[in-house]
Amino acid sequence: MGGRLTTLIVSVLLCFPLFAPTVSGDWGSDTWLSSVIAKERLDSGDEFGCHGYEGVETTEENWVIASCKEYLEGLTNASRWGASPVSFGINSAIVDSQTGNSLIYSGFQIVGDMVAEAPEGLSIAVRNGASLEKGVADKSLIASAEEDSLISIHWRARIDDLRIREDKDVISWLEGQQVWFTTWGEWHHHRSSGMSTSASLDGSTVSIQSTTQSNGMASWAVPGTIMVKFDSPVLSVSDTEGNDLPLLSADDRKLIVGWRAIEGGIIVTQSPQTTVIVELDGNPERIETTPLATFNDLNYSVTIVGHHTTNLFRWTQDFSGTDLTFTWLIERPSDHVVGWKLPLFAASMLIAVPLSIVYLLRNDQFFGTRNQDR
Repeated sequence: MGGRLTTLIVSVLLCFPLFAPTVSGDWGSDTWLSSVIAKERLDSGDEFGCHGYEGVETTEENWVIASCKEYLEGLTNASRWGASPVSFGINSAIVDSQTGNSLIYSGFQIVGDMVAEAPEGLSIAVRNGASLEKGVADKSLIASAEEDSLISIHWRARIDDLRIREDKDVISWLEGQQVWFTTWGEWHHHRSSGMSTSASLDGSTVSIQSTTQSNGMASWAVPGTIMVKFDSPVLSVSDTEGNDLPLLSADDRKLIVGWRAIEGGIIVTQSPQTTVIVELDGNPERIETTPLATFNDLNYSVTIVGHHTTNLFRWTQDFSGTDLTFTWLIERPSDHVVGWKLPLFAASMLIAVPLSIVYLLRNDQFFGTRNQDR
């Protein structure tokens, strides 16, 4: 009976680590966010927002909002227009008031992308362009977008150990469209900046002035676009110091400062709190101004939203050299899961091996005694 009990104990000790639950250690850090890859993405016009902490539900654990912001700011700027992140990915249809207050207090202004309801003070970016995943991407949905709208296309490179394949045909098609490649934060700030731009006429001179952005959006210095109509030829377009404003091409699809002539007027994109001087060949009786929601008067805007971005290298490795612009929702990864298996296995072996030896020695002694008795 004693031998059977010992065998059972040894078996349990050896098998127990195989069924022990795993636990996460400390939070990890994606060092790619402070590498040349992040700089290249910023130079390309991408944005880094937040998605919280891996495995933690933001609406239940609001502490991850400020912590994710601090984590991201410690590794990279959020955009070429500003250092602090303004966009946050929420895995919920409704953002409750407590979560909303935490977001606003931490400086976030945009939530998405399956959010249907959020407190006042937060703008909602809706997923309305399906996914970039092969077999899921929908060109017709993107092509049917309303004028001046923002199309958000979902992208996630990995789910656990499963790698998701992108649709290369849709990528190639997108790169050939006359659309503005932008991000959540850039699109919203550009719109606000354009609405705070006005123009005045004095003889043959048109002064276009961009004032301070409203709605608390002054943290990002994003240019805004305005259309000015008049019936006189343009002699020059410059800043207040007399420097010529760069010329835009109709093919420019990423936000830059500049101007271009259109029928009956011009389009001007300028930084906040600046003044552009337009000299005309003649004295028009009046001018008409219209803020433009879309840069360069393009059809509509497109951003690829990288969800649950825990490893920037893996999430971006298939998009080197692409013209597309991404809104990366950064999620702080959990540290490598070690769990209890290895330490428990080692501890159990320390116990099981001596017990096994004792058990075998006793068996040998027992059988040896029996043989002598015979």
